[in-house]
Amino acid sequence: MTMDLNSIIDQLETGDQDVALVALQIYNKENSQCFAFNKDGESERERLGELVLGFLTRELQPSCQLACVETVRILSRDKHCLGPFVSHSAMATLAAIAGIGTAETGQAQEGAEEGPNVSVGETKSPNNASENPDVEVIVEALKSLCNILLHNHTAQVVAEELQLMKGIAERLKQCHDPTWTHEVRFFDLRLTFLLTALRVDVRAQLAKELHGISLLGNQLDATLGLCWPDTFESARAGSEGVPPEELPPLSREQTERAMEILKILFNITFNTAKSEVDEEDAAEYRHLGAILRHCLMSCADGEERTEEFHSHTVNLLGNLPLPSLDVLLMPKVQQGSIEHMGVNMDAVHMLLDFMEKRLDRGNKLKETLLPCLNLLTESARIHRETRKFLRSKVLPPLRDVKNRPEVGSSLRNKLVRLMTHIDTDVKTCVAELIFVLCKESVSRFIKYTGYGNAAGLLAARGLLRGAGDSGIYSGDEDSETEEYREAKALINPVTGVVEEEQSNPMEGMTEEQKEYEAMKLVSMFDKLSRNNIIQPMQLGGDGRITELNQDDMQRLVHNPHVQPRAQPPGSDSDEGN
Repeated sequence: MTMDLNSIIDQLETGDQDVALVALQIYNKENSQCFAFNKDGESERERLGELVLGFLTRELQPSCQLACVETVRILSRDKHCLGPFVSHSAMATLAAIAGIGTAETGQAQEGAEEGPNVSVGETKSPNNASENPDVEVIVEALKSLCNILLHNHTAQVVAEELQLMKGIAERLKQCHDPTWTHEVRFFDLRLTFLLTALRVDVRAQLAKELHGISLLGNQLDATLGLCWPDTFESARAGSEGVPPEELPPLSREQTERAMEILKILFNITFNTAKSEVDEEDAAEYRHLGAILRHCLMSCADGEERTEEFHSHTVNLLGNLPLPSLDVLLMPKVQQGSIEHMGVNMDAVHMLLDFMEKRLDRGNKLKETLLPCLNLLTESARIHRETRKFLRSKVLPPLRDVKNRPEVGSSLRNKLVRLMTHIDTDVKTCVAELIFVLCKESVSRFIKYTGYGNAAGLLAARGLLRGAGDSGIYSGDEDSETEEYREAKALINPVTGVVEEEQSNPMEGMTEEQKEYEAMKLVSMFDKLSRNNIIQPMQLGGDGRITELNQDDMQRLVHNPHVQPRAQPPGSDSDEGN
């Protein structure tokens, strides 16, 4: 049986619940998979939305209420026909049906009941879902609110004014209540994600007023089914002592909810001051960090879903205050653990593997690679054991002096290739990681990457003239390999490899001829500069690159002899902290 939209509207205008139920069930069945709407029927769809909302303000039979909210869900997919749904009264009605009503939504409903009503029949407040929960109705109302918020800015403002975040937070506290199914919990979280993504004030409200870190940390804990053998050491309840690789994968429902929680936490920690947290906040962040370590060591159902889960985990870890990252290293070394300097490196090894997979894939490096790169860089900077472990994997003692640093399949080769990437952020972050693993020693940095690859970071930091170690790392001991020691004097510092001797192009020239060629070259640069084809640069006394102006060019024409670059001080050895 089919029925056109105008006929359905006529049926609803009678105000009869039974007649409306039949008409809406027909409409919902016909449009259940409709996600694109014709422009022609916009006014009719808006009228249908008004009538359905009118019914929802009445006391309805459960089947009629469900049909009405299903219709709202379908209509809310059309972003051009959301007018009936974005008022305070409409949003308050849907929030009450979804069980997330607040004092503000109650006031909005009372105001609507006192005003004109578009429906036919007696008007009463809808049943409060928290008192008599109909899970199917709650889910439909939550889905409708998600659609409306996603597509309409006015609705986002109204949701904030109605304090919907407070209502959701009350139900999020009930993380162990069996009343609420996976779908209710999931769409509570999806609605929270949208509110925190779209409204900065809601983000701050959840983080501070509603204690979002603790609230969502408990939610994530309950979702993953964790227990705590030690203060900052988690395990899956009932599987204590079982190695992570032997645990069954998380269920699809667990993974879906966990990823929503991770995304919300990312939103509310995005502007966290990494070094300015009080003692209470620091404890919450460390507890969260311990849960995230468990996420990192867990797998989902399927490789693709596992990588997505780990990606959200890495993104959030990058937002945590740096001191809280020590929880990644806290679990005791057990049989099968990766150990370095007596510390459990399972989590760091997992991050390294994750980074290499993203490197090998090579797609959207800025979005996919940078969060992990930055996390490893900051961890290496503040944790000696992490830095030494990463250096052993990324920059092992140098033996290959015949191939350029960017040539090959090792992790070092892959990273060095990105140091000349077209995207400035990518090449800067890669160079920063290697520089930290070299303990910010210019000479060691050049040794592993070649001066040509290293020049970008050195120029940005004013280190092209060389500099000593930063002072935050302790002393070294010599650990040069025999192969490197033997070839050291023959290595071209620009390319980082031993090259065949090249013939001197000025061999046989007199000093006058050499000076003539030098002046000719400077004149060519001058001409290209005057025509704005190139911008000549020079190395300043502070080690930074500066523009070479016309006066400088003229001085070079008359005095082409330049001073050689200062030899960077520092040791080439790799041992130490």
